[in-house]
Amino acid sequence: MALSRLLLLWMVASKVLDTEAKPEAFVCNRAARRALNIVAELESALSVCTDSMTISSAILLPCTGFNVATWEEKSEQEKRGDIVASLKLLSENIRSLRNSTQPGCGTILLQRLDNNIRNYLFIITNLQLNQGSVLPPSLSCVPQSTQSLRRVLQSYNQLISGKLESFILTLEDRCASQ
Repeated sequence: MALSRLLLLWMVASKVLDTEAKPEAFVCNRAARRALNIVAELESALSVCTDSMTISSAILLPCTGFNVATWEEKSEQEKRGDIVASLKLLSENIRSLRNSTQPGCGTILLQRLDNNIRNYLFIITNLQLNQGSVLPPSLSCVPQSTQSLRRVLQSYNQLISGKLESFILTLEDRCASQ
């Protein structure tokens, strides 16, 4: 079991090693962003873990929906705060669930998901932003809950491919100067 966790940790670390060194590289490298998104891998693994489709207690889902016009009016700090709050909410719920769940396939999936979320948190919180003062993270919605791990993964993927990608695209003008 310890060996498999070590292998898992190495796999996750190897996918983000370059990005962790320079969070700005994450902004300029679409391939790195795609490689960091492991939701498809987790969904595939979930189909093998039939015991993990329904989880023992509800998880609050991150805020994924947004109005494009309203989103574009927000400062970089506000956008980051919204994304960070959503990622933290999900990570805290997953850790809580993981700590109360019996070891097994589902626990490994939850660990991988939590590691992936923490990688995104590290990158997003360490991006140097140009405008505005640092704001505390705040959610832009009232979180909904689910007991479906598949729904958690779908919501997480929507956050990454929606709000997060939209936020990153607003920072791409920095790439030409690197």
